[in-house]
Amino acid sequence: MAKTALVVGASGIVGSATTQVLQADGWTVHGLARRPGNQAGVTPVVADLQDAAGTAAALQGLKPDAVFITTWLRQDSEAENIRVNAAMVRNLLDGLQGSNPPRHVALVTGLKHYLGPFEAYGKGTLPQTPFREEQGRLDVENFYYAQEDEVFAAAARDGFSWSIHRPHTVIGKAVGNAMNMGTTLAVYATLCRETGRPFVFPGSAAQWNGLTDMTDARQLARHLVWAATTPAARNEAFNVVNGDVFRWSWMWGRIAEWFGVEAAEFDGTVRPLETQMADDAALWSTIAAREGLVEANLSRLSSPWHTDADLGRPIEVVTDMSKSRRMGFTAYQPTDDAFFDLFAELRAARLIP
Repeated sequence: MAKTALVVGASGIVGSATTQVLQADGWTVHGLARRPGNQAGVTPVVADLQDAAGTAAALQGLKPDAVFITTWLRQDSEAENIRVNAAMVRNLLDGLQGSNPPRHVALVTGLKHYLGPFEAYGKGTLPQTPFREEQGRLDVENFYYAQEDEVFAAAARDGFSWSIHRPHTVIGKAVGNAMNMGTTLAVYATLCRETGRPFVFPGSAAQWNGLTDMTDARQLARHLVWAATTPAARNEAFNVVNGDVFRWSWMWGRIAEWFGVEAAEFDGTVRPLETQMADDAALWSTIAAREGLVEANLSRLSSPWHTDADLGRPIEVVTDMSKSRRMGFTAYQPTDDAFFDLFAELRAARLIP
């Protein structure tokens, strides 16, 4: 395969990590976003995927060998999530069709494939853990399924191969991202240290005591590039996680130690971050001004609603990666190191003190 890539959502957690892995591997990288960041070595493509004509115009003349779709837009209902996010994928792939469509398209979704969409998250009859790719779809409307169907339809029309990638909660750096547990916990720990508040686990006993796993954005990026360049991985769906498992009863103390705060004893009570951090915007602005931070808007850094959804789940969630391992993907990333690397990067970028 030639090495020209289009990363869709290039300024997000997954997209920015993917651009870095691609460049390190010698690819020419184009990064599509509504507001592209200043990413070294990435040619920006400015487009709003909800605008079909504008997207087609922005993509005119671009002939990527591989396309990596790492973006979505959260809506007020699952019906709207389906309508908007399916249209975005459709507009993108329609804009790329023609005499030289891509050879491969990779779509990033996630474990809501197995757990259900936001409106029915973790409810009803769910597949047994660890989640495996052959467990298939739930009998419920889900925008992930709608995105997949757009990829499948375009692949049948244009002849490209595809891969679907289902990470667990992603750890990585981005500002303004809708799902960002790592930075949310970093901000929360900073606020606890500032005020002397206890560093309280916000979630459920099932998450505190049960096994879980996560996905470093760099691990996911490596997986995306591997699938795009490995013939055996074509036209397959994959889970992708770091490779280790842990309990939050252990990880919470590790994170507390990194920030120099005391982890509170967990008494089984769910105490959502959305409630704990509800009145912290002004305090964060004060901290940012005093410490010379580059982002004073708390809502641009933290997404407590999403962290609450993950840490409040009533079931254990672990993910099987045997399918990828059998095909040769052997990369591994310890999750505590993923958190620590992120925290150090946030500090170096003056996003946290």
